[in-house]
Amino acid sequence: MSMALAPEAALDRVAAGELIGFPTETSWGLGADARSEGSLAALRLWKGRDAEKPISLLVSGEADLVRLEARLSPAAKRLAHAFWPGPLTLVVRCEAKLVRGIAGPKGAVGLRCSPHPVAATLAALALQRGVGPLTATSLNRSGEPACKTRAQAEACVAGEWPLVDGDDSGAAPASSVVDTTGDEPVILRRGAISEAEIAAALGGGFA
Repeated sequence: MSMALAPEAALDRVAAGELIGFPTETSWGLGADARSEGSLAALRLWKGRDAEKPISLLVSGEADLVRLEARLSPAAKRLAHAFWPGPLTLVVRCEAKLVRGIAGPKGAVGLRCSPHPVAATLAALALQRGVGPLTATSLNRSGEPACKTRAQAEACVAGEWPLVDGDDSGAAPASSVVDTTGDEPVILRRGAISEAEIAAALGGGFA
């Protein structure tokens, strides 16, 4: 069984370059310091993830957007206001220095603001202590289903690193992903937030 740590102790591990598993309202996430080359290399190796595939980040809100030097379009601001915290990943341009491979083309980064009490606490503590931001990629090997329960997460990590103690994941559908870096927002993944809800928040249509 994997060690269960309080958020503060788990963040100590992240600051030391280790990985942690943490629950969100949708599934379990795999947290690493997005400014650490070694941590991201370990994450990609464990997941078997393509080095060129971007990795989303966990944010606590506006203060994290400032430290990431995020450039939110009017559409991104409307969506964040409507659905954050919530199961929405917004792809925006960020100018802060991050490990290569976090951002996609032209500095586009997926940002996730989770309402889950454990994930939200981790994001707030990371900001307060100047750690991270944390990655918000799903806890699973590439090509396998994301872990929806603590038992699945424990089996998946097999004691290699700790899980954060507290409530289990909400097991809701995966987050919806919307790219807001272009002239018009584009839905990249249909998830927990419906197309109709996204369109209503934007006051019109989307790609």
